[in-house]
Amino acid sequence: MLIKTKINMEQKYIKITEPNFEEFLNAAFMKFSIPPPSEGVTVYDETGTEVDADVFEDVAQQPNAGVLTIRLKHIRGSNRQFTDAALELSNYNSEDSVILELVSCTSDDTIILEEDSSPSAKRQKQDQDAKRLVESALAKTAGGDRIVKEYNRTKSLTDSSRRQMVNILAANMTEAHGMAPPRHVREMYAKGIVSMFPYLMDPYSKNGYEHFYDGESGTGYLAWRLKTIQKSNATSETRASPRQTGGGPKARRDVSLSPEMTLTEEQCKEAMSFMKYCSDEATVKQKMKITFEYRRQIVLDEEKSSDVLTEFPRFRDVKGLVEQDFILQFGENVAAKFLERWPTIFKQKIIQQSKAFPTASELKELIYCAEATSNEREEDEASLGSGWDSDLSSIILLLHLIPPSTQGRKRPGRVSASQAEKHLVVFMKSGTSVQEHVDAITSSTQPYLLAIGMNRATIHEFYIVIDKQAIPCRSTSSLGAFDELFKTHFVFGIMYNQMLQNMYTFVQTTVYNIDIGKVHESPRVAEIRARLLQ
Repeated sequence: MLIKTKINMEQKYIKITEPNFEEFLNAAFMKFSIPPPSEGVTVYDETGTEVDADVFEDVAQQPNAGVLTIRLKHIRGSNRQFTDAALELSNYNSEDSVILELVSCTSDDTIILEEDSSPSAKRQKQDQDAKRLVESALAKTAGGDRIVKEYNRTKSLTDSSRRQMVNILAANMTEAHGMAPPRHVREMYAKGIVSMFPYLMDPYSKNGYEHFYDGESGTGYLAWRLKTIQKSNATSETRASPRQTGGGPKARRDVSLSPEMTLTEEQCKEAMSFMKYCSDEATVKQKMKITFEYRRQIVLDEEKSSDVLTEFPRFRDVKGLVEQDFILQFGENVAAKFLERWPTIFKQKIIQQSKAFPTASELKELIYCAEATSNEREEDEASLGSGWDSDLSSIILLLHLIPPSTQGRKRPGRVSASQAEKHLVVFMKSGTSVQEHVDAITSSTQPYLLAIGMNRATIHEFYIVIDKQAIPCRSTSSLGAFDELFKTHFVFGIMYNQMLQNMYTFVQTTVYNIDIGKVHESPRVAEIRARLLQ
């Protein structure tokens, strides 16, 4: 069956074997390079009457069907720009929709379809060829059918199913192309995966499939599996794997500053000297604001960066200075994203994803605490009293979803999420001296939260410990404290703790949307993003 389809002024022809609604939508998504909608697909006829998807087959086959309008709401990855012909989604927000028009056509249109040699048609053919390649590999391998059924049922794949799929495809690839398949072959398999399973597409990457294979860096699940196969056959690839650079806490950024913030070095030193003894916090914040540019020069200077807290000691007693510097770098919209998006977009989805993991007692307790409300804690203090509050528990669950990567052959080697948690937050009983805690640190450390309270569920004060010094958090909530902890890396130009690298990178790119495409991301980061942003 041939259907003429149109978005705005762009017209394409879609050929499907069965005139059912789901097959048409999947074909249309690929034809126009549209990511699948996260929710809401509605069909209307020319009178504006809603047409149930179940009767789509009958209506679409009628020669006088006229124009059917399909409205797709909440497009996944709508902050991404799709440059395929007349379609651009870069300005769409969550309330916008994309409209497909189905115009009844005759068999004569087949000629137009066959003559379509436009770049978009070639890309469509490449996508279809890649999809058929993956379909064939899974169809002829034991377990492949189960993977397809699982995806059709859940619109996702568990970790074990994803690993099995990658193993099947890597074996199929080496069987046909040898132990070192060329780059275009690897990319074709990766493209085939997201063409066949569109909900596995990463909406933040250039092509959507880089977590399966990234030709620029030679990384991804398929690349890793191929290297394992090659090692088992006593061979190895010699190509380097350069990482993307240019983003992250130590990146230099163009910041637009007002004239009063452009001071001479002498003026900056006068302001710094004045701040050290000023008792008015509002004045201190103003002086810190006008010395921001000078402070950034120190932060980004490898030889001077460790002197920031010595030169600007008011970070240690005036709350809110970290937030102020972060806003000067990125603006208020970016600064507010974590507190806005974590409770509404990410928290519940992370909890649900965590439930699919083997239920070890520690993980089970985290899920229990993350789901518990304040009232439930009061009623069930015996079970929940030793755990963190709901928000912090959900953040630690993310650390289990995106665990630390192997630290190399040297110690500590492989680190568990539970071990890495100690580098994220440390609990201290109320009445204990913060200064004694800091003095006991034997070496300089990367930032972590020091949570002070009667127990982990009732924290009344947070500090950020950095370079054997404690900076008080403005927020008394765990969500606000973590927000400040993350921002500290950018304010002081400190790289992430290696054990928390993957988790922090996810928060940076996926939640704050900072430096998308400029930093190296592990395939696990992209995979979890694809799952959570369905």
